[in-house]
Amino acid sequence: MLEAQDLSIGYGKSPIGTGLNLQVREGEILCLLGPNGCGKTTLFRTLLGLLPALSGSVLLGGRPITAQTRAEIARAIAYVPQAHAPPFPFEALEVVLMGRTARLGAFAQPGKTDRAVAEDAMRHLGIHDLAHRDYSQLSGGQRQLVLIARALAQEATLIVMDEPTASLDFGNQAQVLARIGALAQIKGTASHGVILSTHDPDQAFALNARVLLMHRGGVLAEGPATEVLTEANLTTVYGLPITVESTLSGRKVCLPRLATDTSATMMPDAMTSP
Repeated sequence: MLEAQDLSIGYGKSPIGTGLNLQVREGEILCLLGPNGCGKTTLFRTLLGLLPALSGSVLLGGRPITAQTRAEIARAIAYVPQAHAPPFPFEALEVVLMGRTARLGAFAQPGKTDRAVAEDAMRHLGIHDLAHRDYSQLSGGQRQLVLIARALAQEATLIVMDEPTASLDFGNQAQVLARIGALAQIKGTASHGVILSTHDPDQAFALNARVLLMHRGGVLAEGPATEVLTEANLTTVYGLPITVESTLSGRKVCLPRLATDTSATMMPDAMTSP
């Protein structure tokens, strides 16, 4: 389990967020939602131990993360960035094998077992046919799935994803979301806990996730998506009227109510005749 208790985050002595509390366990998906600048990326860096907390604590497996080595953290938490541009034309399998670094000793090389783990991760995500393709030549969605496979090969029980569908087209977003949703349901000795950030509330509904809704440096609400992502909460956070509707299949979607009277949004100078 990863847990934050009364956490204050920021840089130097300048807090970006205060009083933050969260928990994520194996088999759960926690979705961080909030406008730009609310502190999602800073929170991620603090949870990963890359940035010291201004106050409060982060516990990993019940122990303060500050008391754990980078190797211990890497064996427990895998990180999937928004985008990744390797400096060399690695094969996709080689990128996935990089996830095995957390399991190897200093100067050790991946062996047959590591390669088998990497191939199994790609096979689980349905991308084993990409193993010997040039990673830099893959589509955005394919590269994102390779990065998720790298996280699986790391054999960490928690996976942190920073806007995993950013810059992807509609089809690739759906494909990546489907794979993320399956991570918490992997059969075996343990499933994965997933923390992800997104700008799309509909993704939280699609993943049936728990939501941490951030607003003005704090947490406005936390809980199941269907309880947290209300019209009132979303309108408060994003500053425009938002309607939450149910589709014929019963799934909820968010619809911003945009002004239809263009004259109401024109600048006064533009409305004044010459």
